[in-house]
Amino acid sequence: MTLEGKQLIGAQAVSAEGAVIQAVNPATNERLDPGYPAAGKAEVERACELAWAAFDTYRETGLEARATFLETIADEIEAIGEPLIERAVAEAGLPQARIQGERGRTCGQLRLFASVVRAGEWLDVRIDPALPDRQPMPRVDLRQRHVALGPVAVFGASNFPLAFSVAGGDTASALAAGCPVVVKAHSAHPGTSELVGRAIQRAVQKCELPEGVFSLLYGSGREVGQGLVKDSRIKAVGFTGSRSGGTALMAAAQARPEPIPVYAEMSSINPVFLLPEALKSRAAALGEAFVGSLTMGAGQFCTNPGLVIAEKGEGLDAFVAAAGEAVKGAAAQTMLTPGIHEAYSKGVESLVASDKAREVARGPVGEGANQCQAGLFVASAKDFLADEALQAEVFGATSLVVECADQDEVKRVAEHLEGQLTATLQMDDADAETARGLLPILERRAGRVMANGWPTGVEVCHAMVHGGPYPATSDSRTTSVGSAAIHRFLRPVCYQNLPEALLSEALKDGNPAGVSRLVDGKREA
Repeated sequence: MTLEGKQLIGAQAVSAEGAVIQAVNPATNERLDPGYPAAGKAEVERACELAWAAFDTYRETGLEARATFLETIADEIEAIGEPLIERAVAEAGLPQARIQGERGRTCGQLRLFASVVRAGEWLDVRIDPALPDRQPMPRVDLRQRHVALGPVAVFGASNFPLAFSVAGGDTASALAAGCPVVVKAHSAHPGTSELVGRAIQRAVQKCELPEGVFSLLYGSGREVGQGLVKDSRIKAVGFTGSRSGGTALMAAAQARPEPIPVYAEMSSINPVFLLPEALKSRAAALGEAFVGSLTMGAGQFCTNPGLVIAEKGEGLDAFVAAAGEAVKGAAAQTMLTPGIHEAYSKGVESLVASDKAREVARGPVGEGANQCQAGLFVASAKDFLADEALQAEVFGATSLVVECADQDEVKRVAEHLEGQLTATLQMDDADAETARGLLPILERRAGRVMANGWPTGVEVCHAMVHGGPYPATSDSRTTSVGSAAIHRFLRPVCYQNLPEALLSEALKDGNPAGVSRLVDGKREA
């Protein structure tokens, strides 16, 4: 399949005239053809125009038709075959097996949302039939369902060229909700984005949907992103990336005459709490396993364990020693982009230069370009609490161990943390009461609390929460992974005394849509 370097607007491939975006193979710093001239105001305008024109038709597609569309996207992505894997490997510097797994996750979540759409529970249908004889006042007929918000702008992420990109979780959940999507491709993997974008275009055509259901734009500056967020026809935003990028989009969205929600996943250091009895019984094993999680994918996961918190003593010393040895043996890995590598290097340098942090170990220096050298540092809780620089996220395979004088200081550190995607408890049975004391704090600080696991690896399923209080995300009530992600792009509408002929299938008497409903306060299958 030949890459053309064009914007995909509705059913068309359109040439733009902006500054050229060109992918770079981070393993070699080699530039990859073709170039992608950035979109301008005209392309943003056309994509939003088509999305708005498609909205009312697409949001009322039948459940089966919409589910089939999501499955067709997955089929079309798989049909690309090896060219997609090869291009993603070249643009992201990730191993082939990682990209193959990510393709499976991408298609799997599309099919998950297809099953969610068919089930119809997301409509949250509630019916309170009229009670004309009720005293002292009769009740009118009231029926509620959830409807799509409107066209959604989705921003592709740097660290997942497939699963959090053009057809990733934000796009899948928005399309499932009935929202047309305009994607701004990440500049690090434009070719991968084009391949997937064309797969979605083919699915739109095969399913005979309005062409504005999907568009894909390129742009490396603020013009395209800010233009999308400020366009009155865009009704919500999905974003995965830096805190600065997310907050800029939030500000633009709130400054509109009609403010809109921005669902931004931004920043998290994912604290791991090593409880005393677990340290006594398995400190060395914990240290080795921790480094496996820390260095996975060169530490370029939003759930990477960037902070370890524990009471100082022999157990923690043994953990640090084992983790240090594992870091020394952790091979350097290629990072996603030269810019990410540069930011990582500066973050590590700040720890090295700090008189409050002690370097425990560094991994081997890589021989190629943009290599991530793993690192492990230790600081006291007192210094950590007093120094904001020690609390900053280092996006990559480096972590800081915080030594606490006692469990009270562990709690003080926990209370001091910003909002997180995850918090982990490494514990044995005898640590239950200690964990019970921490749990309320962690529930306030994180979207996912786990025991005896590691935060890297996010299961795409119904119970998953990939979110958390700010700055982990912009809205702690939501998740960007799992079937509940669909609710970000829906709102409730109540229909009072509408004639049967004007009601949707899900609201009609007899339930022709066959969805679960709450009727007069009782669940109807």
